[in-house]
Amino acid sequence: MDTQQNTALMRALAEVPGPLPTSGVVHITLPHTERFTVVGNHLAQNAALSTAAVGFAVRIQSLPQGTEVGIKALAARFPEGEKLIAAALRELEAHGYLHRTRVRLPNGRMVTRTVFCNHPEALLRPRPADASKRGPALVAAPVSTQAPALVAAPVTPHVPAPASVPAHVPAPAPVMPHAPLPAPESLETPAPPPVTDRPVPAEPLPPAPPAPRLVPPPTAPKAPPRPLPQPRELTPGLQQAAVALLSDLRRHAPELVLSEADIERLTPATATWLERDAHPDTIRQALTTDLPQPVKYPAKFVRHRLTVLLPPPLPGTEELAPARSRTVVIPLQTCEGCERAFRSRTPSLCRDCRTACEQPAA
Repeated sequence: MDTQQNTALMRALAEVPGPLPTSGVVHITLPHTERFTVVGNHLAQNAALSTAAVGFAVRIQSLPQGTEVGIKALAARFPEGEKLIAAALRELEAHGYLHRTRVRLPNGRMVTRTVFCNHPEALLRPRPADASKRGPALVAAPVSTQAPALVAAPVTPHVPAPASVPAHVPAPAPVMPHAPLPAPESLETPAPPPVTDRPVPAEPLPPAPPAPRLVPPPTAPKAPPRPLPQPRELTPGLQQAAVALLSDLRRHAPELVLSEADIERLTPATATWLERDAHPDTIRQALTTDLPQPVKYPAKFVRHRLTVLLPPPLPGTEELAPARSRTVVIPLQTCEGCERAFRSRTPSLCRDCRTACEQPAA
């Protein structure tokens, strides 16, 4: 049996103007009259975006205003998983197509406001002054590079009067173009331009101030990475245990394959965990749980977790003991007069001897 041919497709191919290419794709472009979305080539052919990010950008752009576009909402609507959707939304957010901010409502509840821009580069271009008064334009109209010419006032051509005009009929007055009233001589105003048949070119408008940059530049300086933790003393026992733990990671997570140079560089940080009484199983679980897919740079990933998730040192027994109220005990002293014992902070006489010494003096 011969291959079934699509009659409509063959008829549409026959109507394509010009010769068809010998290889590659052939476009059959039919005009849309309903249910369509305009997508720019800056998005469809963006080499910096993944195919998933471009696809979700088109899907979000085609949704009506007010539709939920969170990770769980998109996962419930489309067959992709939450991890792929989250990665695609992060790409769109990094390139300026998607903006997510936390906003507090009048009732005090915090919500996430999602804004999607179909052409973020157009926001950075300067706009005319009158456009800024109307607000941001949703559709950019083509702007001519030449300034529009001013239309001069119509000039009535001179018509010669007839040779014989009756005395009772007045001659028609010539029609003069409308001119503004002259200003007082005290005010210095420039003379109006002469009315001619040629158009007068308009004065160029001052350049509009540059619009604020809404998307951070790709070359923005990044914060320096945190230094790698270092133990107080790298003993041979700690070093051997750290090397064994790092070398054994690929048994529990095949993505974390480290080279000998990487293990040597990450050994002090692992020894710091062991020095702070962290169990090897705890360290292994912290390094292998919830791994991204795929792990492009295992050494950098392990370094990041060893630095960020480093636990503090365990407190000592004295720090954990509850604070006790201290009782002040005044020591015993021997009276220098009667040799009787009494409590005093400094050696002196007892109360009776002091009283007896003060009475003769009085």
